[in-house]
Amino acid sequence: MTFIQPVTLADRGIRLVPLDLEHEAGLGAAAADGELWRLRVTSVPEPDETRAYIEAALKGRDEGHRFAFAVLDDASGKVLGSTSYHDVLPAVKRVEIGYTWYARSVQRTHVNTTCKLLLLEHAFDVLGCHVVGWRTDNFNFASQRAIERLGARKDGVIRGHALRRDGTIRDTVMYSLHRGEWPEVQAHLRYLLSCYPQG
Repeated sequence: MTFIQPVTLADRGIRLVPLDLEHEAGLGAAAADGELWRLRVTSVPEPDETRAYIEAALKGRDEGHRFAFAVLDDASGKVLGSTSYHDVLPAVKRVEIGYTWYARSVQRTHVNTTCKLLLLEHAFDVLGCHVVGWRTDNFNFASQRAIERLGARKDGVIRGHALRRDGTIRDTVMYSLHRGEWPEVQAHLRYLLSCYPQG
């Protein structure tokens, strides 16, 4: 049995479902909302690369090291973006959360906080993880601020760690959250979500 089983997670009008080829058109439309693929510090697919993006995610699921979700508006079924568990290490009960991006029209809304709460609750309370991690480009300051707002702690920087889409080499900023820190972070995320208007 694989560590992460197919599951649907939902709260506050947001639904996370296992990413599949049926989401190709919706995912392409979400990426086009803001032309997100033009950002050099993200991995958002260009519209004609959406199918390959999903196929790579499905390959990662089959190999057991990544489990990707489509982020949906629960009422309309519209695809808002995608997020994943990745670098899954069942032996030490560790996952990372990443490959996360949303259509520009839903950025700075409750969507990201809701998704993170759902993924963290599943990781700690269902999968029994000891650690959840994040990694981001050293120049992706918005991502770093978002991760820090969640309550994760900065572990350090891996220099010369990965290629960006433009061929330059990036440093990677690593963060983590441990099981003992989770109850306080969970309460904090629920408080943040209570500050958003209900709609």
